[in-house]
Amino acid sequence: MYKEIVLYGNPVDPAAFDEYYETIHIPIAKKMRGLTGWTISKLDPGADGAPPPYYLVAELYAPTREALLAVFASPEGQAAIADVPKFATGGATFLFGTVQTITPVQVDSE
Repeated sequence: MYKEIVLYGNPVDPAAFDEYYETIHIPIAKKMRGLTGWTISKLDPGADGAPPPYYLVAELYAPTREALLAVFASPEGQAAIADVPKFATGGATFLFGTVQTITPVQVDSE
């Protein structure tokens, strides 16, 4: 499994970011074919109350790097990429990587 992570910086106007992302960007992104799934996480402040360095994280999944790059090379993928600067006033960082599954360790209570 392969994924792209998009780290959206803190926007100038969070309400405007949310409105655009939900009503314009997600419908554009939903037209992309070839993804096996995606997640979106809005980040909370840290345990100390400090604001997070990023506002929102999107993770997009495909079977391989080549498959993910093909999604982004498609007209629908190009439209989604071209849309990002229209709302991401805090910037956007794109990261790519292979997903490695780690099984949680069970701790026996005595």
